[in-house]
Amino acid sequence: MNAFIRWGKFNLVGAMGMMVQLSSLALFNRWSTGHYLYASAAAIELALLHNFIWHLHFTWRERRADTGVIMPLIRFHLSNGMVSMLGNLLLMRILVQEAHLPVLVSNCIAILCWSIVNFYLGNTWAFAGRELRSKKYDDY
Repeated sequence: MNAFIRWGKFNLVGAMGMMVQLSSLALFNRWSTGHYLYASAAAIELALLHNFIWHLHFTWRERRADTGVIMPLIRFHLSNGMVSMLGNLLLMRILVQEAHLPVLVSNCIAILCWSIVNFYLGNTWAFAGRELRSKKYDDY
């Protein structure tokens, strides 16, 4: 598939995931008496699961036949999940505590900052078909 088309699909899924994350963050932050970072972590995880399902069936659907579901889910959480969780929480802490930006504004900025990294990781590792993963090692 053309990388430009895949990038568009990735961003469409990302926009839907951003809505999931922001709406769940708003709810968690309002309903819980805990720290906004706990609410952020829960919202990120919901968005990750949402995005994984859409990426598996839409963005990278032609690659799922040879890999099943479990390994891409594990790779997605080890790559995109770690980048999103650690990166977003770090930026949220800086933007909310130091820059005094509102929680939802800070979360939007954090999501956008990590999107290119997440696309690269999703395309080259989390959803890479067997042929793409092995091709990297055939060059050596």
